[in-house]
Amino acid sequence: MTDISVWNTPYQVEDRSWLLSPHGTDPGTTPSIVLDVSAFTANVHYPNGYIPSGTNLAKFTASGLYGPYTVSNEVQTITEGGSGLTSFTLTWNGQTTASLDDQATAAEIKAALEALSNIPAGAMTVTGNPGGVYTVTFGGALAGTDVAQMTATPTGGTGTVTIATTTAGGTEGSGGLEVCAGHLFAATKVPNVADTTKDVGAALFVHGFVKLSKLPFGLNANGQADCKLIHYVP
Repeated sequence: MTDISVWNTPYQVEDRSWLLSPHGTDPGTTPSIVLDVSAFTANVHYPNGYIPSGTNLAKFTASGLYGPYTVSNEVQTITEGGSGLTSFTLTWNGQTTASLDDQATAAEIKAALEALSNIPAGAMTVTGNPGGVYTVTFGGALAGTDVAQMTATPTGGTGTVTIATTTAGGTEGSGGLEVCAGHLFAATKVPNVADTTKDVGAALFVHGFVKLSKLPFGLNANGQADCKLIHYVP
């Protein structure tokens, strides 16, 4: 007997807030491409089964398929040491935060850094327990960028605050993935998340106006320079 009961199927809600104008979206202006699904990471690029529109793409030189434009975000750590530390400040690119308690939360560290006029809002995440070690990951407008290392000035006793860069930003992929070719025009469903050998067709956005802060993955200056027909707005 045929089962004709009601089935509920989830659909992806398209988010093209990164697209600032219809320029470059007319029929025939978004080339058809094929995505190499195996080049994408499930928990990063398609946690809900869809690769989001606006994803930065690059073309494999050998296969002609497309994968994610790959850059590393800078990661720096803040480690407290010594004894008697009561507070400290952080300095980045010549600007210094307000004083931070030695037991500051990660949220307080983030707020103090983003209060600096030279750090864009949403350009970092901070994790860690009060007293550290804190991990600062640069993203957003600073994604994929080799940023300056912070410095710290401790106060109290013989306390120390050490900054270390654990991942340098701007390290790019290879085999073609180091050159940004454009952006995924429409959210694309991965056919079978359990079998990433199955490639999938898609469309590539290659010219027009894009809002950087709305892209699902940050794009560094090199990637922007690669896309010569796209005008990027912060």
